[in-house]
Amino acid sequence: MKNVIIVLAALLLIGGCSYNSMVKPNNEVNNAWSEVQNQYQRRSDLVGNLVETVKGAANFEQKTLTDVIEARAKATAVTVDPTNITPEKLAEFQQAQGQLSQAMGRLMVVSEQYPNLKANENFRDLQVQLEGTENRVTKARENFNEKILNYNNVVTTFPRNIIGSIFGFKAKEGFKADQASQNAPKVKF
Repeated sequence: MKNVIIVLAALLLIGGCSYNSMVKPNNEVNNAWSEVQNQYQRRSDLVGNLVETVKGAANFEQKTLTDVIEARAKATAVTVDPTNITPEKLAEFQQAQGQLSQAMGRLMVVSEQYPNLKANENFRDLQVQLEGTENRVTKARENFNEKILNYNNVVTTFPRNIIGSIFGFKAKEGFKADQASQNAPKVKF
C-alpha cells in the first residue's frame, strides 16, 4: 500500500510539473499573437489616415480607394482567438491581410501618377510609417512562429504529450507563406 501511495504521489508530481511546463509557452504564444494583432491594428489605423490624405488629391482614382477601404474593413473584421488558433482561422486572417496588402500596393503604384500627392508631406510621412509597420508586422509574425515552435516542442514530446493531451494542450499552427509567394514575380520592361 505504501508503495502504491509513493508511485501515485510521484505521478502527480510529474504530471503537475509537466502541466506547469506547458502553461508558460502557451501564454507566450498568446502574448505573441496579441503583438501580431497589435501591429496589424497599427497598420489598419495608418491605412485609414493614408486613405483620408489621398482623398484630398483631386481626381484620384475612386476604385483604388474603394478597394483599399473594403480590404481594410475585411482585414479588421477577421479575428483569431489566441487560445483557439486553428489552421482555417489563421488562413482566413492571412488572406484578409494579404488582400489589404495587395490593395495598398495598387494604391502606392497609382499614387505615383499624382505629383501633388507625392509632394504632400503627410502622404510621404504615412508611407514611411507604413513601411516601418510592415517591418514590425514581419518581426511580430516571426516572433509568433518562434513561440509556436517552442510550444509545439514542449507539448508534442514524450512524456508531456500524454499529460498535455489530458489537459487539452495540442500543437498549434503558425504563419505560413502564401502559396503565390513561392513563385518569383515576372518583371517585364
